[in-house]
Amino acid sequence: MSQIETFDNAYPGRRYTVHIECPEFTSVCPKTGNPDFGTIRIEYIPDQKCIELKSLKFYLFAFRNEGIFYEMVTNKILDDLVEACRPHYMKVEGDFTARGGITTVVKAEYNKAE
Repeated sequence: MSQIETFDNAYPGRRYTVHIECPEFTSVCPKTGNPDFGTIRIEYIPDQKCIELKSLKFYLFAFRNEGIFYEMVTNKILDDLVEACRPHYMKVEGDFTARGGITTVVKAEYNKAE
């Protein structure tokens, strides 16, 4: 799995929100082996570090060959990003395209204990 890089937040004393969207997310269904497509949305309030976008892109694209359920991938992304940048708050939303007539949206959140 690709390394998530960060950089120093130039405004650590200010609460502001960063919204990132990856509309070309792909993983593999572990049951069928077929590709799953969706949009990953990340919203966070940084503390000392911010997520570097090029490394995030490579990290997300690494799931293209990984068999993983929607619920698991959304929570794994949240866990890995929280570990990388230790934000005040983060939400990851996986909005997956229809498969078999069913769409799925998975949301996972993290709140730093103050």
